[in-house]
Order: sequence, then structure tokens, then C-alpha cells
Amino acid sequence: MKKANYKALLPIGVFLVLYLGLGILFEYILKISMGFYSIPIVVIFLVALLVACLQNPKLKFDDKLAIMAKGVGDKNIITMVLIFMVAGIFVGVVGRSSAESVAYFVLSFIPARFAVLVLFVVSAFVSLAMGTSVGTITLIAPIAIAVADSSGFGVPLCIGSVVGGAMFGDNLSFISDTTIAACNGQGCAMKDKFRENFWIAMPAAIATLIVILVQSLGADVGEAVIGEYNLIQVIPYLLVLVGGIIGINVFVVLIIGIVCGAVIMLATGATAATELLANMGSGVSGMFETAMVAILVAAICALIGEYGGFTALLQLIKKVFKGTKGGKLGMGLLVGAMDIATANNTVAIVMANPIAREMSEDYGISPRKAASVLDTFSCIFQGIIPYGAQMLVAVSVAAELGHAVSAFQIIPNLIYPFMLLLSSLVFVFLIPEKKGDK
Repeated sequence: MKKANYKALLPIGVFLVLYLGLGILFEYILKISMGFYSIPIVVIFLVALLVACLQNPKLKFDDKLAIMAKGVGDKNIITMVLIFMVAGIFVGVVGRSSAESVAYFVLSFIPARFAVLVLFVVSAFVSLAMGTSVGTITLIAPIAIAVADSSGFGVPLCIGSVVGGAMFGDNLSFISDTTIAACNGQGCAMKDKFRENFWIAMPAAIATLIVILVQSLGADVGEAVIGEYNLIQVIPYLLVLVGGIIGINVFVVLIIGIVCGAVIMLATGATAATELLANMGSGVSGMFETAMVAILVAAICALIGEYGGFTALLQLIKKVFKGTKGGKLGMGLLVGAMDIATANNTVAIVMANPIAREMSEDYGISPRKAASVLDTFSCIFQGIIPYGAQMLVAVSVAAELGHAVSAFQIIPNLIYPFMLLLSSLVFVFLIPEKKGDK
């Protein structure tokens, strides 16, 4: 383990101060519309990376480049970047008209008042089956935008419901990276972690459905404006939805959607071949910022870890929290802090696993409860942070489809992550450890 060094955490502080500070300045002090959305997040991360590079002058710059390259080359980072690229192509191919066809088709037999409720449930099922929240948001967000346009509900609320449903599946799915990382790190069976997690996530999901229902019934929503739709254009989304529900790999699902969408758009004359290729290119370009954020965060975190910043954070949390309940809360805040720093819940769990396992032994916390706490709290923080992959993908898809919406407009509508936090605190403080709990 690296020697603890609190100064190594400075790049995180620089990023948060600049990003949040400028956002508050633009949005609330200068009263600039969409102030948060106008902040160049890639530039802010580059400044944070520069700060990280200037630290630890004893280490040669070439060595720092090697450390950054190792962080960027992590499997999770490469996977995310590739998903972003393929997702961009999918959005470019199917375009706005296909998403509108899906929305109009759904609203033709489901009352517009319950559209947001349906978005949450569908996202939860798809994410549970695919095990990826980012992939789920990529597939469902275009439909959410079209639903918002035609039903009268706000875009932030519709996207917030999709993100919430996606995080539900990310937390519970057997094939989710977070589940695998938490169970392997704590040495428990996935089925045991699922049983423990179910009683945290399900009450939160039910509470979310109730809140959305109350909001929907109280909203001033008229009859849905249902435009003309082409059932053939629904097929790409139907294929990816079915593929997601039965658990096909997200890359395979997206490629199927791209091929099917391209064939349909060309065969029906909706798009010319040259225009289709241009749309693919613009779709990928739309994901540039999201991909760059993932790469820059990985590079920054690699340097912070090398300098001993994360070691210092882990040791601090272990010193502060005492007792079984304190140990659970400490684990949750530990992985949350790691997630704020890395913007990747799987990486956060991997980093927190060693100290969390030691804490569970010291405080008498069963492996399955430890795994459940790590996975749940990582999903809570990942679902809320404005620079996480989930939020960035949602914002990018909205922008691609003509809606300039900021993460800070979506955050107040993230009902499920907040309900999951409440449910987790009940789990931590009110559910005792049982003797022989493994």
C-alpha cells in the first residue's frame, strides 16, 4: 500500500471548486441561462490533470505518463469508451424520427400521464438484464426525449426516471460489473449479495414509483400530442429492448440495433446512404466529450493513487468510524468518496474493497452485507454526480436530439438514487447483524 498523502487529493478539489464554482457563478449569480451546461468540463479536467502532473516533482514526467497510460488502459475505461462510440453510432443511425415513432406508439395505448412511470420500469428491467446503466441510458434516453416532447412532461424528469431505473438494474443485476467487483472483493456468493441488496433496492423502487405516480397525477398534462409514426422504425428499439431484457451483451445489442436501423432507414428511403454515414459520424462526435472525460478521469486517478491520495482517504475513513453501524456507514462513504474521485462506480468498489474487507473483519460485518453496502452506495453516488458517465451520456443524447439540458436540471429529478440513499441508511442503522450471518 502506498504511503498516505493528503496533498495528492488536490486535483479533485481543484476540479470540484472550478466546476461547481463556475456553475454557481454563471447560473445563480450572473443569471446566465444554462450556465452549468456552458462549462467546458473537458477543460476543467485538463486543469485538474495539470495540477496532478505538477505534484510530486521527484517523479519524472515520462514516469507520470506511464502511470497515466496504465490507468487509461484499464478494462473498465476501454469498455466505457467503446460503449460511448457504438452508442453514438446507434443514436446517429436511428435518429430522432425512430425515437419519436417509439414514443408515439407507446403513448397510443398508454395514457400520457403514466409515461414517466413506464420509462422508469422499462429502464429498470433493461438494466437488470444487461447489467449496464450506461448502455440502458443510451437505449432508452432517446425515447424519453420523444416522450417528453409529446406528453408535456419536462425533459429533466423523463431523463431522471431513465437514469434512476438504470441505476436500479446496475445495483441488482447478476452480470453488473459492480456486483461482480463487490462480491469478489468481499468473498461472498452473488445470490447472497442479491438477497441482501433486494431488501434495500426494492423498497426504494416502490417509493420511487409512488412519488412518480403522485407527481404524474398532480401534473398539468393534457392529451399526448401523438404524431404520425412508422411501426417499421420501432423495430431497432424493439430489438435492443428485447436483447437487453434477455441479457445479451450490450455491444451485440447495439450492433444489432445499428445494422437493423441502417437497413430500415435505407430501405424505406428515410435516409440516403451518404446522409446515413454522416449521421454515424455526427453521432460518434457527439460522444467525444463523454469519452474524453472517462479518459482524463482515469489518468488523474492513476496519478492520485500513485501519490498516495487514495490511501490517505481510506485511512481517514477507517479512523473516524467505529462500531458495526459506523463501519457500514464508513464503508458507504468510503466507496462514495472513491466514486466522487473516479466517476466510475466499478473502479470505486475495486479501490475500496481491501480496506472494506479489513473493516468488516474488525467490526463484525458479514461479507454479503459489506458487498451490498459497497455496491449500493457506489450506485447512489454514481447516479447523482454531474460528471459521471451515466449523466454525461444522458445529457449528450439529449443534446444530439435538440435539447440543451444540464446535469443540474436532471439531478433534482433523480428520485430513485435519493430513495435508495434513504433505504440504505435504514439498512445501516436499523437492520442488525445476525449471529452466524455469512
